[in-house]
Amino acid sequence: MTRINKPEVAVYYFPNYHIDPLNEETHGEGWTEWELVKRATPRFHGHQQPKVPLWGYLDESKPETAERQIKAASDHGVDVFIYDWYWYNNGPFLHRALEEGFMKANNNHKLKFSLMWANHDWLNLFPYKRGMKHTVLYSGQVSDELFDAACDYMIAKYFSHPSYWRVNGGLYLSFYELMNMIQSFGSIDATKRALEKFRNKVRSVGLGELHLNAVVWGLQNLPGEKTLKQPNDIVNALEFDSVTSYVWIHNVPLTEFPTVEYSKVARQAELDWVKFKKEFTIPYFPNVSMGWDSSPRTVQSDVYASLGYPFTPIIKGNTPDEFKKSLLSVKRFLSEEKNTPIITINSWNEWTEGSYIEPDTINGMGYLEAIRDVFRNHP
Repeated sequence: MTRINKPEVAVYYFPNYHIDPLNEETHGEGWTEWELVKRATPRFHGHQQPKVPLWGYLDESKPETAERQIKAASDHGVDVFIYDWYWYNNGPFLHRALEEGFMKANNNHKLKFSLMWANHDWLNLFPYKRGMKHTVLYSGQVSDELFDAACDYMIAKYFSHPSYWRVNGGLYLSFYELMNMIQSFGSIDATKRALEKFRNKVRSVGLGELHLNAVVWGLQNLPGEKTLKQPNDIVNALEFDSVTSYVWIHNVPLTEFPTVEYSKVARQAELDWVKFKKEFTIPYFPNVSMGWDSSPRTVQSDVYASLGYPFTPIIKGNTPDEFKKSLLSVKRFLSEEKNTPIITINSWNEWTEGSYIEPDTINGMGYLEAIRDVFRNHP
């Protein structure tokens, strides 16, 4: 009997639960997104809000917080944190969770980390009042100079760290919004040149190769997101090494309101895994999502209606048992993978989008235990 490679389990990490000066400029001194989590309320009968973290409202920029998260993740079969990473005109944003938390944690050798450059516009969504105009606070587009500065920063700060994740020998770096990047440089050819320049920079300092990953989707989620047409042609033209997804609802439409059953969304996501594996000629890493509920990002006194993000349908029935069923499905899907199989999970801590596996007061360690049960003792 041929032994199947254990899938690498990579979990997205959204680092908006520590103080950042740009957030303070908008929301006031000491603000973090925990303020929205604390103030969430049920918006209709049976709506389970607020979500309450089992460990309390921790400051993720502290090493002791990262140490607790690393231990829980690594003990339950998680291999990697993929940090959502932001770079706007003023430089890095929301980076202290990684730089002051994870990278200073005494046990960071137990877990790999990498970056997903979240190069989308940062909007006034914290919270969003219905009818309000969406305002871009920070643009996700970058000039050549800003792109070079961001690349230099990543090389200097992260890539030489012993826990930085490599895939097939290359430093894994994902890009969230390819159309925004292409528009930054003006063309596919110019974008390809910028990425090749980045690869050469990494080689020149003796760090080897980059593994460039593209996040692709078929549905707009955040206002201003740009759907990628003919994605296989584009990722090949840009010489990306792999593709994946960030969250199910980028590809699975939520057609009922106010709620959609998790099992229904999961079955469609499973069909998407098969479709994307056939569609893309580079490796595809399937995604499993824990749920969806962006209502904490709305003004709580507004009537909750189907108005588009963040007034979106909510996935219900996303119990640890249902999550485990999806993990078992993705394990079967990857069973014939010849190379080391990889899955991405949304997410460690998207608390205000209702997609988190960090322990809460209702499910405890249930979502982590599901990962452990499926992947920790892998046959």
